[in-house]
Amino acid sequence: MTLRIPSLDGLRAISFLVVFVAHAGLERIIPGGFGVTVFFFLSGYLITTLLRVEHEQHGTINLKHFWFRRALRILPPFYLVLLIASVLTVCFDFSIMLTGGALTAQLLHFTNYWTIYHGYEGMPLGTGVYWSLAVEEHFYLFFPWLYLLLFKLKLEGRAQAFTLWGVCGAVLLWRCLLVYKYGVPTDRTYMGSDTRLDSILFGSALAVWNNPMLDKVEQNSEQLFKYLLFPASIGLLIFCFIYRDPAFRETVRYSLQGVALTGVFIAAVRYPQWLVFRTLNSRFFVFVGGLSYSLYLIHFTAIFVVQKLLQDVGAVVQGVTALLMSLVFAWGSYLLVEKPCAKLRKKLSD
Repeated sequence: MTLRIPSLDGLRAISFLVVFVAHAGLERIIPGGFGVTVFFFLSGYLITTLLRVEHEQHGTINLKHFWFRRALRILPPFYLVLLIASVLTVCFDFSIMLTGGALTAQLLHFTNYWTIYHGYEGMPLGTGVYWSLAVEEHFYLFFPWLYLLLFKLKLEGRAQAFTLWGVCGAVLLWRCLLVYKYGVPTDRTYMGSDTRLDSILFGSALAVWNNPMLDKVEQNSEQLFKYLLFPASIGLLIFCFIYRDPAFRETVRYSLQGVALTGVFIAAVRYPQWLVFRTLNSRFFVFVGGLSYSLYLIHFTAIFVVQKLLQDVGAVVQGVTALLMSLVFAWGSYLLVEKPCAKLRKKLSD
């Protein structure tokens, strides 16, 4: 099913650009990991909104259709880019020896746990970012069951949201246990599905209750968001960026970002006419946001290839070239792979 939500493509575009600029060499200034967190929140919000609409229309959720739609959306571009990255690795960087274990982890979508325990060695150029896709794949496998369970328990929107927030709280406690008691490495809490699930579930909680796209807007809520809740959300995000305590960053930070993004998303979707959000709905950001999945898949590989081929030019030229390469590839992927698959998904939805 197709659901056009204001500002969503713009938020995708901003998230991708944050990740790209960080990977292009400004990771000390630009919080690339935050871009991934926004992608997580966005996925939880969008997927749960679609599931909610399906349940409201049909009284149930067709799990086979859900997983088939997700497979058509995710897997064809993913495996195409993985193949291209593997070929480029063999052609352009002989210092990297591809290994069966690393490739198998990527093919079967447990890259995150493989990376936690084995590192990035043996992976094709630029595919280390696939850990986040593994987290989302694990979410797609388990969440529809949880969502159906909430309905079987006869929980309404508010109770569903509090249940999901409860799961987020449990994930926070689990991170605290891993960090403060067992002293696990940063990658364990940053990449683990069990430790990052709440970043997606915060988006799901917004989808089931006070959804800015589906639920009634209270009177005078715009003034409340404009002068209090939205500024407070931005302030909370800024605090998460500037407070650098390592234990905080691997435990409470993700939870606070989930709370802050809830306010940001409500404002962005409900009030796209605000000056601060008009850019998100401009043609350029909508275009980039629509290509964001393929852009995310290919961008780091493009950066590595450009840096190897254009070693004598400045970092800015390298970055712009890699971005243009990524856009060209993503547009081709959209026309040749994603668009045909989208037609199949639409037929299935109909």
